[in-house]
Amino acid sequence: MKLSFHGAAKEVTGSCMLLETATTKLLIDCGMFQGERVCGRKNFDDFEFDPKQIDAVVVTHPHLDHTGRLPRLIDLGFSGKIYMTEPGCALSKIVMEDAFHVMTENAERCQDKVLYDLEDLKKTFTHCHPVGYHEAFEVGDMSVMLHEAGHVLGSAYISVEAEGKRVVFSGDIGNDNVPILNATEPISRADVVVCESTYGGRVHEPIETRRVKLREVVEKTITRGGALLIPAFSIERTQELLYELNNMLPSFSKEIPIFLDSPLAIRATELYRHYKTYLHFDHPIMGEKDRDFFSFPGLHETLDVKDSKHIHNVANPKIIIAGSGMMTGGRILHHLIDELPNPKSMLLVIGYVAHGTLGRLLYEGAKKVRIFGKEVQVKADVEAIGAFSAHGDMNKLTTWIQPVDGKMPKVFLVHGDPEAKELFATHLRHHLKTEVVIPEYHEAFTL
Repeated sequence: MKLSFHGAAKEVTGSCMLLETATTKLLIDCGMFQGERVCGRKNFDDFEFDPKQIDAVVVTHPHLDHTGRLPRLIDLGFSGKIYMTEPGCALSKIVMEDAFHVMTENAERCQDKVLYDLEDLKKTFTHCHPVGYHEAFEVGDMSVMLHEAGHVLGSAYISVEAEGKRVVFSGDIGNDNVPILNATEPISRADVVVCESTYGGRVHEPIETRRVKLREVVEKTITRGGALLIPAFSIERTQELLYELNNMLPSFSKEIPIFLDSPLAIRATELYRHYKTYLHFDHPIMGEKDRDFFSFPGLHETLDVKDSKHIHNVANPKIIIAGSGMMTGGRILHHLIDELPNPKSMLLVIGYVAHGTLGRLLYEGAKKVRIFGKEVQVKADVEAIGAFSAHGDMNKLTTWIQPVDGKMPKVFLVHGDPEAKELFATHLRHHLKTEVVIPEYHEAFTL
């Protein structure tokens, strides 16, 4: 077999890997490169393979950096099936529709190019073919199976068997002790593991620590009379955050309005409700009739632009959860313009923010930033809670990589900043005594 890397190599986004035998070409993910713009220049580059020759695509989960170039792949001639879980198909649709909306807005405001048109987007969903966990299916001479990754609703890691070898692709592996998702399945056996390393260089705080820190941040914002801005990834981070806020509501010192100001997050939360059999709830409050973490006293969902603009007129203190998580677009930008100059307000970062993004600049302590061409002074506090990440940390990934059968696989590291990958690679070589490779962009290997 031959394995080549066409994204997320020595960087975090753009997941795209090609696995080939003599007769079959299988693409794992086809994600968008994300950075300062929702749609950067690199996404327009030609693929290093012929899309017409790809037999099928298997998608690990619906985040844009794993799905965002699928319409372009189809536009360039791909005609096979796109396999993912049923909730993955549903979430991918709303994620890519939202991205198309943001891209068209950026095209008007900033003269950005649009990666694909509406017809390519619609055509993509006619190729989607839902499969269940542990439901083996054949693509040419390959046998493929999806396994629970515990990252977002319907997320999977993928095992492929061909030519006497078993190759496992992590996609994104979820954090430990996530309150609403099932745990990540262990790997039974593998000859090769392609593993993400987003947080391979660090260890998250314990889940109880994140709850304490979130409570402290909320109470501090209320006491100071400011606004708490939480740029949240619309799938998983937002739902976990709603769960935690719901559980701590009785302990708030006073009632405070909470705005979920993200059409994508609102639609995603509806799908979480629809596919709740894929979830688990470990808090007694979920057993109360007419009470769940999707809706609770003080929560306001603002689908319309008019309602979103009205948030500005609501007196502080208040909590605003808005996309996008990396602050590369979306409604959070308008709230940042309003509240960053306010020393009573606070920005809470609860997910990964890539190099080159506004989120990274603010996380690293910038005192002024430009938003929509306007210089904005940063006087609000900026805090971060790493344990809200939907990605497993060094300890979680190290445990997951080790198959149940005890035979250590060869490991390829993708999805991570270079320094995180190097640190994680050194750690794995020392602790697991196995071969670890950090592939280059478009580099190919014979397995």
